[in-house]
Amino acid sequence: MLKMPAIESFAVTVKDIAQMLQGFGTELAETELPDEGKAIEYLLDCHTTKYRKLKDAIRSVSKEGRHLLSSLATSGKEDDSQWDVKLDWETVQRLLAQLRDMESAFDGFFEKHHLKLHQYLQLLKYEQSFQELCLEHLVAQERELSIHVDTLAQTEQGLKRLDTLECNAQDVMARAQIIILHGHQLSANHHYAMALIMQRCNELRHHCDTLNCALKTKHSRLLHAHQLLLCLGQAQTWCDEGAYLLASQLVDKFQSKEGAQAALRDIEKFLDGAPSMLSSGPDVIAVEYEAVITPQLQVRTRSLFNRQACLRKLADKHVRPVQLVAPRPENPPRAKSPLFSPKHGTTQTGTHKTERIYVEELLSVLLGYRAEMDNPALSGILPPILRSKRDILFGNMPEIYNFHSRVFLQALEGCLEAPEGVGACFLDRKESFQMYECYCQNKPRSEALWRQFSDCGFFQECQKKLEHKLGLDSYLLKPVQRLTKYQLLLKELLKYSTDCEGTSELQGALTAMLDLLKSVNDSMHQISITGYEGDICELGRVLMQGSFSVWLSHKKGATRMKELARFKPMQRHLFLYERALLFCKRREEHGDGCDKTPSYSFKHCLKMTAVGITENVKGDVKKFEIWYSGREEVYVVQAPTVEVKMAWLNELRRILTNQQKLLRGLWEHHMLYSPGRYRALADCLQNGPDSITIKREDVIQLQCEDSKGRWRVKNLSRRQEGFMAAASLQLIIGNSSQGHSSRLGGKEKTWASKMTM
Repeated sequence: MLKMPAIESFAVTVKDIAQMLQGFGTELAETELPDEGKAIEYLLDCHTTKYRKLKDAIRSVSKEGRHLLSSLATSGKEDDSQWDVKLDWETVQRLLAQLRDMESAFDGFFEKHHLKLHQYLQLLKYEQSFQELCLEHLVAQERELSIHVDTLAQTEQGLKRLDTLECNAQDVMARAQIIILHGHQLSANHHYAMALIMQRCNELRHHCDTLNCALKTKHSRLLHAHQLLLCLGQAQTWCDEGAYLLASQLVDKFQSKEGAQAALRDIEKFLDGAPSMLSSGPDVIAVEYEAVITPQLQVRTRSLFNRQACLRKLADKHVRPVQLVAPRPENPPRAKSPLFSPKHGTTQTGTHKTERIYVEELLSVLLGYRAEMDNPALSGILPPILRSKRDILFGNMPEIYNFHSRVFLQALEGCLEAPEGVGACFLDRKESFQMYECYCQNKPRSEALWRQFSDCGFFQECQKKLEHKLGLDSYLLKPVQRLTKYQLLLKELLKYSTDCEGTSELQGALTAMLDLLKSVNDSMHQISITGYEGDICELGRVLMQGSFSVWLSHKKGATRMKELARFKPMQRHLFLYERALLFCKRREEHGDGCDKTPSYSFKHCLKMTAVGITENVKGDVKKFEIWYSGREEVYVVQAPTVEVKMAWLNELRRILTNQQKLLRGLWEHHMLYSPGRYRALADCLQNGPDSITIKREDVIQLQCEDSKGRWRVKNLSRRQEGFMAAASLQLIIGNSSQGHSSRLGGKEKTWASKMTM
């Protein structure tokens, strides 16, 4: 006969099962998802094991309930007077129904959780396949491969590198197609991150198409450059042969009519065999090879056409101009070093000549355009707003002209007889070249103003008076082109000055010019920052800038399943200043064609006085950490290449090390302490009623300073508290550099300007 306690026991068991299911459901909901595939697989196994155990428990309790029903049915037939069998039977039935409902809900919840976890694992593996693709590395290599070459050797080397790059790209893009196909399969199976996966597939396809197109374009342009250089070589050979022909004809030939006529026939025959390139004209060549011709090749091309013109003029004369083409035997070129070789002499002379041409071009712009804005005769065709914005249109070109005409040109002319002084000529005036940074920063504003008024009658009239073939915009570009040209000229000089007097100065000048170009480039990006409310000049000079992938490693507020955010990092453009690090977001480029300019929307600023770095992040050699205010904020930064990462780390280390030296100096001069935790460097025994004992390696907390200059100190290792004089503190924790020299528990190599313990 069934007793009431059996039913009550069953009810308690059903309640326990409900609590177990609820507890397991809460555990699943609050599980923090790891970032590694193996950890996810371990979670799947653990959760599945627990689920099966709970299912076994539910089946056992259900079996117990069915046994109770059977017992109730039997007991009811034997004795109907002891209790209301029907009521008990309904109670057990209700409990069994509750158990079935709980089991059904539990099955549905676990199935959804298991699917979500499995799909998250798929997402992690999919992300890993992206990381292993190395497409960004290929894109970086493609960008680094320059099509602006000046020699056949450079062109052939570029084509060889491009062939290797194209071969690698084909392999990577084949794997990219497999990843895209995998993404479509995940989406077809209704993956919860379907939209993100499809977006990623589309981005990957776009990057592949863009890379493929860029490689084909560079291949075509390098072949074009190769063709140009071959033509220039042929033209150079023809000009050299022409000079040799004129120089080698004997003067005696011209003493007879027959001899002179024979010489002229030889000259005419030679002129008729001129390369087809020289019949086109320099402007046609410049347009035909616009995409690949460099400033150096432009100079070389015009030089060849000038030589051709000279040869034709000489050939038109019926006498041999010995003094113009033949070297004088009694005055051979100096041969002490390559600095004085004929070829080097030509380069040096060319530097001087192009400098004078540059100065004359600047003067023509300042007189023919800028000064004409004050000409009353042209006031009717000059928009009034242009007169008030002349400093925007021309920038600091007057300052640049004054420097070159009064200082630099004269210095270069002084090197005509002593080419070894060219390097010093640049180095002694490298600070003056900083004025180009101001000019380049103003260039986007100048170009915008020009585009607005380029059709103005004033500009057309000035161009007509000057007889310029090109418009004002081409001449406003001259300072930018000249700045680029200097490093090319210095490289050319270095080719012929190995181990000679002045070589180190030339190398120093080249380094200074390259640094200036980088500084100008960085500052050009800086002027496009929008949304920064403070005075950006207070941050100091911009040292580096570049685009990175960034993850937030710190947690603010409640966190849930943020796997989507981890899958797709933020794209940020970082600007490193002397006093701060800015995080910006690159916006869409505005304008058309070559006028496109990026803008950078300001997002966040980290003061360098509170910045620290961790050089290595597990799993990716291109990643490093930037943390702020004792890891209150942590940013995981992925550089496009290892080389870029190391360049940034070197600069960050330099800034932070300088800050440590500065803090050390302040400490030594002012004996300043600040609240915080420190590790004791020496023993200090108790020497008063309110003092404490401190041993080496104890962790102590500086709390506050009293009116007597003593500090309240808490020994966390010995759980003591008391006061200490500043002199005793100096003995225990040393200077600021020593007191903050390491972080408790830190195993990785970490740099920081101030590190709290």
